[in-house]
Amino acid sequence: MAVETLSPDWEFDRLDDGSLKIHAEVQLKNYGKFLEEYTSQLRRIEDALDDSIGDVWDFNLDPIALKLLPYEQSSLLELIKTENKVLNKVITVYAALCCEIKKLKYEAETKFYNGLLFYGEGATDSSMVEGDSQIQMGRFISFLQELSCFVTRCYEVVMNVVHQLAALYISNKIAPKIIETTGVHFQTMYEHLGELLTVLLTLDEIIENHITLKDHWTMYKRLLKSVHHNPSKFGIQEEKLKPFEKFLLKLEGQLLDGMIFQACVEQQFDSLNGGVSVSKNSTFAEEFAHSIRSIFANVEAKLGEPSEIDQRDKYVGICGLFVLHFQIFRTVDKKFYKSLLDICKKVPAITLTANIIWFPDNFLIQKIPAAAKLLDRKSLQVIKIHRDTFLQQKAQSLTKDVQSYYVFVSSWMMKMESILSKEQRMDKFAEDLTNRCNVFIQGFLYAYSISTIIKTTMNLYMSMQKPMTKTSVKALCRLIELLKAIEHMFYRRSIVVADSVSHITQHLQHQALNSISVAKKRVISDKKYSEQRLDVLSALVLAENTLNGPSTKQRRLIVSLALSVGTQMKTFKDEELFPLQVVMKKLDLISELRERVQAQCDCCFLYWHRAVFPIYLDDVYENAVDAARLHYMFSALRDCVPAMMHARHLESYDILLDCYDKEIMEILNEHLLDKLCKEIEKDLRLSVHTHLKLDDRNPFKVGMKDLALFFSLNPIRFFNRFIDIRAYVTHYLDKTFYNLTTVALHDWATYSEMRNLATQRYGLVMTEAHLPSQTLEQGLDVLEIMRNIHIFVSRYLYNLNNQIFIERTSNNKHLNTINIRHIANSIRTHGTGIMNTTVNFTYQFLKKKFYIFSQFMYDEHIKSRLIKDIRFFREIKDQNDHKYPFDRAEKFNRGIRKLGITPEGQSYLDQFRQLISQIGNAMGYVRMIRSGGLHCSSNAIRFVPDLEDIVNFEELVKEEGLAEETLKAARPSTL
Repeated sequence: MAVETLSPDWEFDRLDDGSLKIHAEVQLKNYGKFLEEYTSQLRRIEDALDDSIGDVWDFNLDPIALKLLPYEQSSLLELIKTENKVLNKVITVYAALCCEIKKLKYEAETKFYNGLLFYGEGATDSSMVEGDSQIQMGRFISFLQELSCFVTRCYEVVMNVVHQLAALYISNKIAPKIIETTGVHFQTMYEHLGELLTVLLTLDEIIENHITLKDHWTMYKRLLKSVHHNPSKFGIQEEKLKPFEKFLLKLEGQLLDGMIFQACVEQQFDSLNGGVSVSKNSTFAEEFAHSIRSIFANVEAKLGEPSEIDQRDKYVGICGLFVLHFQIFRTVDKKFYKSLLDICKKVPAITLTANIIWFPDNFLIQKIPAAAKLLDRKSLQVIKIHRDTFLQQKAQSLTKDVQSYYVFVSSWMMKMESILSKEQRMDKFAEDLTNRCNVFIQGFLYAYSISTIIKTTMNLYMSMQKPMTKTSVKALCRLIELLKAIEHMFYRRSIVVADSVSHITQHLQHQALNSISVAKKRVISDKKYSEQRLDVLSALVLAENTLNGPSTKQRRLIVSLALSVGTQMKTFKDEELFPLQVVMKKLDLISELRERVQAQCDCCFLYWHRAVFPIYLDDVYENAVDAARLHYMFSALRDCVPAMMHARHLESYDILLDCYDKEIMEILNEHLLDKLCKEIEKDLRLSVHTHLKLDDRNPFKVGMKDLALFFSLNPIRFFNRFIDIRAYVTHYLDKTFYNLTTVALHDWATYSEMRNLATQRYGLVMTEAHLPSQTLEQGLDVLEIMRNIHIFVSRYLYNLNNQIFIERTSNNKHLNTINIRHIANSIRTHGTGIMNTTVNFTYQFLKKKFYIFSQFMYDEHIKSRLIKDIRFFREIKDQNDHKYPFDRAEKFNRGIRKLGITPEGQSYLDQFRQLISQIGNAMGYVRMIRSGGLHCSSNAIRFVPDLEDIVNFEELVKEEGLAEETLKAARPSTL
């Protein structure tokens, strides 16, 4: 069939009535509604899955992280471009050296510090094995070789920095100057040099405090002597031993003798071949001293204040620089030396890394003994006494500090939430960015202060070998939680923080550019041109150009170096320079916000103080109200993991990680989880058995803990697992209830009630045991009765008409009963195979009882009385209507009592009655077994023969030689 097509003539003549437009609009509206509904549906699904995509990140679950730090793509040569080629070279050289120092510092902090600190850890079980310490040191030699190369590189960089600075500040007036240095102070260079000296100083302190490392080194050297005497035994060529021994001696002299820092500052800085003169360069000496004093002035003002950022670290660098200055120029500024020591009264100790604490007074006295002799001993003793006083005061004020910081951090978190939740108004955009910037910096300052308190206090206690009180431990753990809370706050709002940081850095750069622009115009307007003024102008242009870009470390370093040149000749007014410095400091902080917060909130030091963890867990258990804080503590414990990965003394760092993981989990199980399980089980048992007389459970008298809060916690992430407290306790209860129900199946209802109570009270979803059920009506179990048939027949009485056993006496308020339904339930539980066994066992018991029965009947005293009474009864039975006279029966009883009475006051006749009752009970039990089998199943009949088939009394009489009276009395028909 051909497809009809419209003729082109119809195209122009088509009538447009607007219906197509209306139709299109309707379709668009429908499509819009569909999209809205679909979006809301997706949102509902996300909410239901609790996986909604928002601006809040979960620290425990997120597999990705957001890095805010920008990386520089351009090289220093591309960034430092001005028309002043000499200035370009100076700034390039200094910037390259500073970058090199930063790299060395990073390598030391991540690789070498951790490698040394964790040496000997994780091998506690095998360290007792002879030779294991030598094996560890053998693995560690390569690491020490790398450290040796690193230290040598640091020496070269220190030498280069000193030479480069000395070349710029020349005292020789005849020699040509590179640039005019009057008023130019490269303070940034000295700060970086101080950082590198701090690295060398820290390595010394780590090795000095590492007893295990030194012991293993000594043992390794002894091993080498043994190898030297018999190299063939160890499969080593003798010619290789001597070079190796020389290499070890070199390592020992360079690294292990505590001379890393000293060897650096004692280098020959003067070039021997007529190069740069350092020690006799008075201009450089003055500049060096001036820079140290300038840095110290800035540090001293902020040290110990709430606005302290990194002044303690800089103070360590200042002490290093002071010793370097003394070693080069052999002059000591006594007044400045005393000022350095006075800081010890404010800051008695500084944590260099992890658990390594550094005492400035000891360092300065040791490294510059000539100056120390000039001080009186009392002032030095005062510093040491002040250290003890500081620790005592800190221990007393810890609780108050915790309360204060708790309020500060809580209010800061509220500010963060409120500021980040508000929409940014364009008319107040700059004001809003300033507020955000201040709040971010405030959070970092709190983190720095808290971190300093924790590290200083814990490490001082360890260093001075003084015991911590439980109160101090709890307070310090609270501070650790606050520290991690700050880190989590930044992380949770990572998306908003990242967005804000980029805007804040641009805003701060804009402010800095405005300040530089004003100064640049001032320089240009001055027509008196000189080389110095051109240097200033070039430096300002360089700072401007560099600031016009991302706020990377390299760019901020170049700006800092450029401003060292650009701020001379009063380019900036005093009221302009200080705001610019503040802006640049803020820019440094905000640009590295994430990294700095992470560094301050890093709790790797906890590995060395993990003895506090059990006390902390006991406190958490006792005060269950704050159960959620466990997340923060485990986050702090996780911080140790990255550092452990640099351990080199084991076959693999995984051994150390496994050891740490096992230790923490054992402590957690012992001090929290197992306690929790037992307490919950105890509470459930006591609640179910309230009808029994129990201890006082009045919460007003004995107290009360709401343990249910532990079960509302999200799973805690630790290593490669999630610790789910709810699941752990549920599993424990399930396992316990199941095992105990299998032992005593009749208790299934009690455990079922406890399961329901656990769900209602604690929200624990328990698993059904699915065991063969027994009812509360089951009573005694068939097998239990069989095993204890002698006890059963004496404690229970049998009612033949109703076929029921009733307990004789009971200590409780009720008597137990056993009927055919109970026996049937028991047979269902165990199966019909038990019936024959039970009946046969009862038959054996009956044989013994019938024998006793027979012996009684054979007794002459009894037999003669019975015969006499039978004759009498036969004679008078017609007269008394076949009734036995009561007085005759009473006389018979009295006669029997004369034969003897048991200690319980029972006669032989009483015992005989009990014997007949027991025989009747046993025979009744067999009858009920048969009836119970019939009740269970018609197929059970063939398993249970009739009573008279099994208990064949005629055969029994013949077999045992019993009396005829026994046969008559024992027939079932007589029961």
